[in-house]
Parts: sequence; structure tokens; C-alpha cells
Amino acid sequence: MTIEVKIADAETHFTELLSKVEAGEDVVISRGDEPVARLIRIDVREERIATIEALKAARARNKPVTSEEIRQWREEGRH
Repeated sequence: MTIEVKIADAETHFTELLSKVEAGEDVVISRGDEPVARLIRIDVREERIATIEALKAARARNKPVTSEEIRQWREEGRH
């Protein structure tokens, strides 16, 4: 659902509007009859999924790492 408010109302009720955005509602802020901004919830889950997909793609471009290589990397820091 989208809530429409004027700038003055947005300033007065900003905390309440943020609570509504956190609950999943969109808020459109207007100057007169002209919409100028939209408050929407940030979907952190989408960001995590995009990051995981980027990591998977990067791993797919590289050759597999062997157990021997991992052991050697561990040993490098101990000398």
C-alpha cells in the first residue's frame, strides 16, 4: 500500500512514517500535487542474495583450491 503525504505532514510525522515503511508500506511525499520523493523499505535480503551470487560467480571463474594449497597457506603465517 502507498501512503501519500505533503512535505509539512512528512516533517511532522516522520517517525510514524518510518514505522509504516518498516512495516512494508511505501510513502510518497508531495509538494502540492507534485510527488517529489518516495520512502521505501530497504530489502537487506536482496542485497545479501546479490552478494552471495557475486561470490559464487567469482569462485566459478577461479580454479578449485586443493587441500594441499590450504595447508600451505596455513603454514605460511607460522614461520
